[in-house]
Amino acid sequence: MDETQALNAFSALSQETRLQIVRLLVKAGPDGLAAGVIGEAVGASSSKASFHLSHLEQAGLITSRRESRSILYSAAYPALAGLVGFLMRDCCQGHPEVCEPAMAALAACNC
Repeated sequence: MDETQALNAFSALSQETRLQIVRLLVKAGPDGLAAGVIGEAVGASSSKASFHLSHLEQAGLITSRRESRSILYSAAYPALAGLVGFLMRDCCQGHPEVCEPAMAALAACNC
């Protein structure tokens, strides 16, 4: 991930509802959730949920797919991992103990 992509991702995540949506989709796993379920879970009307989902998809943080009459949204795990990697890229400066808590958290992840 380059700096421009990271800035777009941070911009998308800097709004409360969008951050809630990403966290919800990370928890939901690769199967994702329907747009209506997402909107209900974050307390957003269907039009507001659609706006936020579109913004997150444009930033590359989530993906969508059509199944029958529903649109399902999923976290874009590679993009999220890329964002974390971007933040941690220059970590430690010769002091690996600085990164140990972050690495332990990532190792505990079941993704």
